[in-house]
Amino acid sequence: MSKIDKIEELQNLLREDSQNFQARRQLAVLLTDCGFNDEALKNLIYLSKTFADDSGIFYNLGIVYEKLKNLKKAKESYEKAIEIEPEAIDAIYNLGLVCTDLKEFDTAIKCFEKVISVDSDDSNSYFNLGLVYFKMQNYLLAVENFEKTIDLNDNDIYAHFYLGNIYKELGDSDGARSEFNKVLEISPDYSWAYYNLAVLDYENGELGDALSNLSRTIELNPADIEAYKIYAKILAKNENYDMAEEIITRALENCGENGDLYYLAGRLSGLQGDNIKYRINLQNALKNYKTLSISVPALKTELSKISV
Repeated sequence: MSKIDKIEELQNLLREDSQNFQARRQLAVLLTDCGFNDEALKNLIYLSKTFADDSGIFYNLGIVYEKLKNLKKAKESYEKAIEIEPEAIDAIYNLGLVCTDLKEFDTAIKCFEKVISVDSDDSNSYFNLGLVYFKMQNYLLAVENFEKTIDLNDNDIYAHFYLGNIYKELGDSDGARSEFNKVLEISPDYSWAYYNLAVLDYENGELGDALSNLSRTIELNPADIEAYKIYAKILAKNENYDMAEEIITRALENCGENGDLYYLAGRLSGLQGDNIKYRINLQNALKNYKTLSISVPALKTELSKISV
């Protein structure tokens, strides 16, 4: 029997007997699994009023609230589940995830440390501890926990990826490159690893390698606007203006209007002596000022100096 058929069967049982709580519990879980979160929520709220001391109901309520992006209610539900059953490890772990999203980092740390105290081989909790410390910019403890994650699960691409970002931030290009290459060894189509390798290449003046990695990035993720920007800048630096313009045109098609892209297009036109296109592109950049990296006054000054 499919899940949808089972849902229909349980709904029929409840039409016959609305007090069939076992059927309602099963229904709530199935509705959640199938993405019918609003209906699942109604059933779980009904059950929570009837079974106010049932940790499992509040745990499932937390899951549904998370799916509905109501993190405050999700947090309250997990806390209630833990109040009822202090050793409800799944609820403690999920509370840690919610508190991470809410930037309540101290609580998140306590949650993941509690899970690890029960299961010292829980690589996911070490990873999430690393993520919390990364968000707090405590890179020393972030590295420690990401490395522990990898000790337990060397194929955790996200732990390798975050380690790579930390090493890049700290100026350790070789360490960063090693981690990003490990990500690609595990997951060859992970576009962000190619992008970060391209950034390292670009910063080290290895422009050919940067273009190769940027091409792969865009192939895997045609909406990666930052990859297009660097690609166009490298081509312009090599005076390959026609191809740079083609890259920006592709970026605008795939990413939508963007102030930085129009600004780059304008500068390219200016370098080629086409002041009409230079002005038009800068005017378009001004219209899209919310996605513009340079200041609006600086852009207006530059516009005023273009002679047509």
